[in-house]
Amino acid sequence: MKPCHYSCRSADHVLSRRQFFSSLAGASAFALPGLDLFSSPAMAAEMSSRQKRMIVINLAGGLSQLESWDPKPGTATGGPFRAIPTSVPGLHISELLPKTAKVMHHLALVRSLNTNLPDHGKGTYLMNTGRRQTPAMEYPVLGAVVAKALDTGGASALPGHIIISPTGSGGRSADSAYLGPKYGSVSLNGGKAPQYTERPAALAEEASICANDIRRKLNDRFALRRRTAQTDAYAQSYEQGLELMRSRHIFDITKESAKDQERYGSHDFGRHCLLARRLVESGISYVRVTHSNYDTHNENFNFHFEQVSEFDGPFSTLVTDLFERGLLDSTLIVVMSEMGRTPTINANYGRDHWGKAWSICLGGAGIQRGAVIGSTNETGTEVKEREVDAGHLFHTYLAALGVKSTARFNIAGQKVPMADPAFESIDELLV
Repeated sequence: MKPCHYSCRSADHVLSRRQFFSSLAGASAFALPGLDLFSSPAMAAEMSSRQKRMIVINLAGGLSQLESWDPKPGTATGGPFRAIPTSVPGLHISELLPKTAKVMHHLALVRSLNTNLPDHGKGTYLMNTGRRQTPAMEYPVLGAVVAKALDTGGASALPGHIIISPTGSGGRSADSAYLGPKYGSVSLNGGKAPQYTERPAALAEEASICANDIRRKLNDRFALRRRTAQTDAYAQSYEQGLELMRSRHIFDITKESAKDQERYGSHDFGRHCLLARRLVESGISYVRVTHSNYDTHNENFNFHFEQVSEFDGPFSTLVTDLFERGLLDSTLIVVMSEMGRTPTINANYGRDHWGKAWSICLGGAGIQRGAVIGSTNETGTEVKEREVDAGHLFHTYLAALGVKSTARFNIAGQKVPMADPAFESIDELLV
């Protein structure tokens, strides 16, 4: 992947850590449970209305808070765009988000985020784990924690942690750390179904069934004398992989109506938002959609005019659809970046890396609709009220999903906190 001409050209924009691990994991087998959840339409509908889910829209590179959630028009740092009213009385956002402005009564803003990490790699790690990097421990990413925390132990053929981006290996990543490979992300390359989930054309269905019957008999015979956790895992992964092959259709957005496909748009981000909706409707716990690259060191305003406009339509459509389908109360939506952009405008009409005072948008699930947490000063150079860190956000996400964020995972007998115990949730943001 070549770095964009306007970006900082750091290593993070050439080959990301996630892409590296995904490339290593391309040939690994899926460890996925069965498909009993979808065997009864009535049961599926009932479970769907009660199950918690999370969709993250990752605006990679560092979205400018001043051209989105916290505009400062008429100031030295504000830039050329106006602030427009939203469906929440008294709340204004950038004019680049006219469609999102109409659904802000479903959403909330945190305008006082201070991570103080103006770095792509470190900022990404912090926003995805709720913790700062340390050589002493590798922490699982948000998607792995959510998938683990929401795992009821029931049978489901589908992975609980899916990442959709224009590029990707189609395999599992090693981003679940000590939670184990079951909760590692599955990256969908361009929104395509995961790797190795389609029977080879040269293998007839009858032959495949016969081969698997023989495999099961041999496994059962072996298990009578030398059964181990490792052999059980191998046998289970084969069975679960077969179930995933039978559910490939959930990754196919052409199954959606032509009208829906048109509403979301034919570009990658639109198609990926529609796929995200389709996946959470099918029971996926966590889906992340990436839209990039917001690293606008040059021509910040021209780029945001184009890119934020592309984000605006599909995102607002996704929020509206989740609400109309009765899924918004059980689906947490978060729009995040790894950092913000500097209030100061540089000589190239760009904004540089900034972690001291920036914003995120979120809504659904257990979030107060229309809430605005914190504020920045007149020029956006520092937090004025209710400063929060990524650790607070991590706790808040879990709490909004009905998970006790102060709970601990039992990892081989060791109690490991789900979220950084140095922080707590933003209670005034929760229902």
